[in-house]
Amino acid sequence: MSNTVTAVEPAALRARLERARQAAGTTGADAMLLAPGSDLRYLLGGSGSSFERLTCLVVPTGGEPVLVVPKLEAPGYAEVPTDELGVEVATWVDGEDPYALVASRLRGASRVALGDVMPALHVLGLRGALPGAEQVLAGPIVRELRMRKDLAEIDALRRAGAAIDRVHARMAEFLRVGRTEAEVGADIAVAMVEEGHAVAEFVIVGSGPNGASPHHAVSERVVEAGDVVVVDIGGPVPEGYSSDSTRTYVMGSPSEPDVTRTYEVLQAAQAAAVAAVRPGVLAQEIDAAARTVIAEAGLGEFFIHRTGHGIGLDVHEDPYIVGGNALPLEPGMAFSVEPGIYFPGRWGARIEDIVVVTEDGVESLNNQPHELTVLPA
Repeated sequence: MSNTVTAVEPAALRARLERARQAAGTTGADAMLLAPGSDLRYLLGGSGSSFERLTCLVVPTGGEPVLVVPKLEAPGYAEVPTDELGVEVATWVDGEDPYALVASRLRGASRVALGDVMPALHVLGLRGALPGAEQVLAGPIVRELRMRKDLAEIDALRRAGAAIDRVHARMAEFLRVGRTEAEVGADIAVAMVEEGHAVAEFVIVGSGPNGASPHHAVSERVVEAGDVVVVDIGGPVPEGYSSDSTRTYVMGSPSEPDVTRTYEVLQAAQAAAVAAVRPGVLAQEIDAAARTVIAEAGLGEFFIHRTGHGIGLDVHEDPYIVGGNALPLEPGMAFSVEPGIYFPGRWGARIEDIVVVTEDGVESLNNQPHELTVLPA
């Protein structure tokens, strides 16, 4: 069992657990049950992992939290300061019923909130052990806790942003005509670790027509002179907080006639969206700020995704910057601003920064140039 531990002061973790207990109570839940993953890492400082054996953090609204964990995997939580956090560790061994162990701590519970990514195996096991308890998602509860980053989290995101900026600054080392996307991507992944990431979580190198697919990864396509190339890269720094930044490059003179004009529209749209960020503005208004610029240029049909997503311990989390999201922005919220324009079968472009809402505006955590970067052909 592997466990990734975040260096968070015990006092901060205690405060998070208390806020979680209170937040669960306001929803009418008797307890929140969380499986290993980023939610567990947020509350305990350690993420753990889960397979067929149940590991579950039980946060009752009327009692102390309990970490239910297989005895053979308990050593993986040795660095989690459970004693200082007031978290009991309850172990079980093969042949015992872990679901009954959880249920024994929740007698009389009528409603339990389960982590959004808890495996169905465990959801159904808990349902059988707590037949009188309604199961609801814990996502809305945890989202309210994690969406507003504290100063330490923002500092970690700053370090992640600076690390990915350093990789983009080195792109001429990797992105060259005659190399495959896969070769370029492999070198980028190595550079990400060299520049401070714990791991390269994802690497997108979309050259030529592949740049028109926003979630393209890498392929054996050879980068050609005149290609427009979308490079979208990110991953966690050791503290667990992630980078995510996209820049678009062109190999010499673009082979497509409309690249310069289209990219100018995209750059204006991204700048307009970032400039619109401040407390009180609705998430959907940031999306509209980017989308309006692109639509007014007659390119609206080619912007096919939301403008952004929250980021933290997960690369994608709340808040989502998308039409229909009337959430007012608040200081500490961190998210991407990444409009794109994509012409299927031809080429695409995207510009992405991570930004944080401040008390009176916005701070961008990525500071590489936004212009279309020309690399040697």
